[in-house]
Amino acid sequence: MKKNKENIQLVPKFRFKEFVGEWSSTTIGDNCTLKGRIGYRGYTKQDLVEEGQGALVLGGKHIQNQYLDISDPTFLKWDKYYESPEIMVEINHIIFSQRGSLGDCALIHQDIGKATINPSMVLIKDITCNIYFLYYILIGNSIQKEVKRISTSAAIPMLSQKQIKEFPFYIPNPKEQQKIANTLSSLDDYIKAETEKLSLLKEHKKGLLQQLFPAKGERVPKKRFPEFVQYGEWVEKALENCLDYLQPTPYLVSNTDYKDEYETPVLTAGKTFILGYTDEKNGIFSDNLPVIIFDDFTTATKFVDFPFKGKSSAMKILIAKNKSNVKFMYEAMQNIKFEVSTHKRHWISIFSKLKILIPTNPQEQQKIADTLTAVDDLITAQTEKIETLKAHKKGLMQGLFPKIEN
Repeated sequence: MKKNKENIQLVPKFRFKEFVGEWSSTTIGDNCTLKGRIGYRGYTKQDLVEEGQGALVLGGKHIQNQYLDISDPTFLKWDKYYESPEIMVEINHIIFSQRGSLGDCALIHQDIGKATINPSMVLIKDITCNIYFLYYILIGNSIQKEVKRISTSAAIPMLSQKQIKEFPFYIPNPKEQQKIANTLSSLDDYIKAETEKLSLLKEHKKGLLQQLFPAKGERVPKKRFPEFVQYGEWVEKALENCLDYLQPTPYLVSNTDYKDEYETPVLTAGKTFILGYTDEKNGIFSDNLPVIIFDDFTTATKFVDFPFKGKSSAMKILIAKNKSNVKFMYEAMQNIKFEVSTHKRHWISIFSKLKILIPTNPQEQQKIADTLTAVDDLITAQTEKIETLKAHKKGLMQGLFPKIEN
């Protein structure tokens, strides 16, 4: 039997078995109060102060991936804070961006001290439904689609409080709200814990780099593998003595029709080419040769396996020479500070002349490279795990809430 609008039930795709019945149609404004900074109570840069001299003022930069991040705090004079008591931020409030990064929001789930919002934000308070449930509604697919629709149709992208209040959604009974909120917040806690593990791994690598490479003014690293102590101090060499480069040009491509065995496009002078393996100077590349991508305009570097997809017509492909280890060279290059000029080809004219310290024994380079690669592999695996969890959360949210049709 063909379904019509009347017999479509307002229920989610995924549902806990103890709950039955349809959800009710409602709006954001039916479940909370919205407050923003009143225009004549605005402030200027002169009203911003140092930490300890005023209240925290929250804006778009303090929302990262729909979570509160106050690692880069801004503070507002006390008199400006007390001037607007209706937007004083407290636990269980939600901040929502109505200008700038539209639709970004964060739940204030812990004490952050005295805080307020800047003119680009709206404060959601006096929430009558489950607070976490409303938060997940706001970051969910239906509301975010509505945000995008409004922002793309307006000459100046922004959301009014009236528009936010009118955002529609479906809502179940309080017990089902709580169950959904508990499920998603538990997953969020898991993602947060795994993200913290990733941060620790990155800090661990940072510490290894500081120990495995000589500090400024030193000739040996702070931490050295015992079998290489006998080889004495590291030696200074120019980068051009350790790395050679290939310039992606039409003379290095095998064809331009994307039927090459390796399907490896490289951008050159506005055109896309397939970079082949044959090069007269360096012989034949294997399919897993590690290389360094060097961007002449930014001096940014990236370590990749060959073949690869190029993204810049100004890039160089750096490969090891004279028994240098390309992974070791890549990590060593991260410590080089250099001012970029957009009118110079940095690798050819400047960067290749810079000097770095390297071990005299190639095996020490390899040991350091292997150690750092092992940590990189852990970082990559942890990053992929987090992305998988985020994808799972996205799919779960789509299933736990009824889809709003036009």
